[in-house]
Amino acid sequence: MKAMILAAGRGERMRPLTDHLPKPLIPVAGRPLIGWHLAALKAAGIDEIVINTGWLGDRLHQQLGDGRAFGLSIAWSDEGWPALETGGGIHHALPLLGAEPFLLVNGDVWTDVPLAALADRARTLPAQDLAHLVLVPNPPHHPRGDFGLAGGRMIPACAESFTFSGLSVLRPELFADCTAGAFPLAPLLRDAAIRGRVSAELHAGQWLDVGTPERLAALESLLSPNQEQAR
Repeated sequence: MKAMILAAGRGERMRPLTDHLPKPLIPVAGRPLIGWHLAALKAAGIDEIVINTGWLGDRLHQQLGDGRAFGLSIAWSDEGWPALETGGGIHHALPLLGAEPFLLVNGDVWTDVPLAALADRARTLPAQDLAHLVLVPNPPHHPRGDFGLAGGRMIPACAESFTFSGLSVLRPELFADCTAGAFPLAPLLRDAAIRGRVSAELHAGQWLDVGTPERLAALESLLSPNQEQAR
């Protein structure tokens, strides 16, 4: 079982903090933000991790190396700058991810989604499904949401939409018709959902998009009393 962490973005809304530090290395409650993901993936039994890089990617290499210090194996998918957006970045990393469904984790979110259960979903993903998404209730900064949900299936357009958490299971075949370059992931998911090939679930637990200094401070407050524990 492999997982990919998206870590190539610039973090514009976090400037000037991210002018000299890649967003995944921003410290939160005693460890870099990406360290929370690595600890959670290891606890879920997932030890093969692919990380894409773009902005200040060399800093990520220096900090994390090959992953052995974390009990993991890290493979790097370097994109340079500007990076390739979500879809293009995943497509670029496919040779490192293999042929089986894999977990995708957005590097700038934090959540208590049980990754072991998501890994089980990857192992049992029906052959016809190209993806499984974890959705969350819409936060104040994203009130309109992204996708609908009905009967365990993702609905591209719906009266009630939820926010994509940044966690999912993807099958490499989702990218079968793609070519190299920069492109977003969302249109691929919508197209697959129109064809009835995307399942989804709603997570009602904790979730934060660490996209601004204010939300970073909120996460620091949430985690500081429990910083010795992985989520």
